[in-house]
Amino acid sequence: MEVLIVEDDDAIAEPLAKGLAREGFDVRRASDGAAALAAGPADLVLLDLGLPDMDGFDVCRALRSRSAVPIIVLSARGEEVDRVIGLELGADDYLVKPFGFRELLARIRAVTRRTERRVDAPLIEVGELRIDLRGHHVTVAGSPVALTPKEYDLLCCLARDPGAVRSRGEILDEVWDPHWYGPTKTLDVHVASLRRKLGDPTMIETVRGVGYRLVSR
Repeated sequence: MEVLIVEDDDAIAEPLAKGLAREGFDVRRASDGAAALAAGPADLVLLDLGLPDMDGFDVCRALRSRSAVPIIVLSARGEEVDRVIGLELGADDYLVKPFGFRELLARIRAVTRRTERRVDAPLIEVGELRIDLRGHHVTVAGSPVALTPKEYDLLCCLARDPGAVRSRGEILDEVWDPHWYGPTKTLDVHVASLRRKLGDPTMIETVRGVGYRLVSR
């Protein structure tokens, strides 16, 4: 696996790169946003938000607009609002500095597993909703729907068993991580965004006190 580290601080980037290399990863580094956006394809991106030339959120948005590459944000910004923004922009995980190297490895493996699960069947159809898992395309009544990777994973989680209620814990375990410690309202934010993009808020029903389910309309 090739990892792109986007980090301007040598004191952080260099030992991180050496540690990942020891674990068998191929590592490249970009020291600012422009270099990150000019870099070739990678299998995973570790993205700092405090870059010298542009905000890391803008880099995250730009990377996500052109690729489904897994992105883990590494940032000293530990406020809940920063986590929510990062995830909303398409980051797959958000780790606050300082962090342990073993924890980072666990997050990388978890994100990789979730990414691999995205292609476990060729097609899901629920009413007018169509999910092409091989092509990573979603359409409603023939019209394409642009989703972030987290929104896509959330939709697949619900669509694999339409009509069945998925608890909040089950969804967080499958779409985020079994050891997710972030704000649980992140799920509600993604559900609201997904409803809006699907064009029919009633497609995803809230089951009060339990979780959510996808229904055919």
